[in-house]
Amino acid sequence: MTDVLAGYPVVVEIPVAWGDMDYFRHVNNIVFFRYFESARIEYLDRIGFRELAEGQPVGPILAATDCRFRRPVTWPDTVGVGARVTEVGEDRFVMEYRLVSRKLGAVAAEGGGTLVSYDYDAQRKVPLPERVRQAIAGLEGEQGSHGGTAAQRRTS
Repeated sequence: MTDVLAGYPVVVEIPVAWGDMDYFRHVNNIVFFRYFESARIEYLDRIGFRELAEGQPVGPILAATDCRFRRPVTWPDTVGVGARVTEVGEDRFVMEYRLVSRKLGAVAAEGGGTLVSYDYDAQRKVPLPERVRQAIAGLEGEQGSHGGTAAQRRTS
């Protein structure tokens, strides 16, 4: 599982619960988005964006998300979910997720999301705080194995 998640600076391991499955005896599609959310929240914690938002009106808001389902996941299993940032803009950043089944030893899903820096009081997007931008560059810079630093990927 580690090899296919190389290059993802944040990886969370999540046990599949029996209740995650649906009538068709595999993990329901909506649960994959919850798995992605767990990795996204861990990433936000690592870059301090959630901490920055405490007591402030500015924080992240999910603007878009997607998923490409590759293999069905069933109970019992544990999934590893990797998260990384592939692009940073003036007021947003784009994340990429990879979900790997330990039981299958393979990628079960890949997805993405766009997070916007949002002023919840004014109800509008605002520039991404410099502290968050630097934290992303620092975290992604530690992971040279997936195509360079975040800043290098933005300019390609």
